[in-house]
Amino acid sequence: MNQLLNPWITPAPDARPEGDAAEVHFPPPAAIREPLLGMVEPDAADRLGQRLVTGTATLWVTGVHGGAGESRLSNILAGARPTEHAWPVPEDGYGKPAVLLACRSDMRGLKAAQSALIQWASGAAPDVELLGLAVLADAPGKLPKALGEFTVLVGGGAPRLWMLPWVESWRLGATDTGAPGREYQRLSADLAALTN
Repeated sequence: MNQLLNPWITPAPDARPEGDAAEVHFPPPAAIREPLLGMVEPDAADRLGQRLVTGTATLWVTGVHGGAGESRLSNILAGARPTEHAWPVPEDGYGKPAVLLACRSDMRGLKAAQSALIQWASGAAPDVELLGLAVLADAPGKLPKALGEFTVLVGGGAPRLWMLPWVESWRLGATDTGAPGREYQRLSADLAALTN
C-alpha cells in the first residue's frame, strides 16, 4: 500500500538540534474520516464496549482506558459529557454522537487508543462522528522519542490529533474547570468549531 495513503503511517517529525525545547507536533489531518471497507476489526477483548446514553451533549468524551482523562476533559470542554470508557449509543436511537477519544501518552494508553481507532475504522464501533484523539501527557517533562513517534503513528488513524501537556495542579487536586493552557484552549476552540 502506498505509504502516503495509509492513515497509520505518517512522516516522521523534523529532526531538531539536541537541547532545543520540544514543541507539540500536530501531524496533518489523516486521510481517514469514516470507517473503511475491508478493515479487520480488533479481537473482542481489545474492543471498547457500548453504553446507552441519555440526555444530550455537544460532545461525548470517551476514555479508552482507566485514567485516560475523560472526566477531566468533560469538565473543561463546554457541553461535553463522559461515556465511562465506552462508545456512546443514544438511548432514543436517534442522532450520531460526536465523540472525542482520550488516552494517556504511555504505551498502555496509546495501544488502547490504537485498538479503539481500529475498532472504529473497521466499522465495529457504533455509528458515531469521531472528531479525533486527545493524548494527555502521562507525566511531566518531555515525551520519550519512542512514545512520541508511536503517538504520531496512532494519531494518524484518527481524523484529528491533539497532544496535551501535563498539568501539575490537577495532580495536586485542583478542581478548576478552566482550560489550563494554550493547548487545552486550542482543543476547546477546535471542538467548538467542529460541533457547531
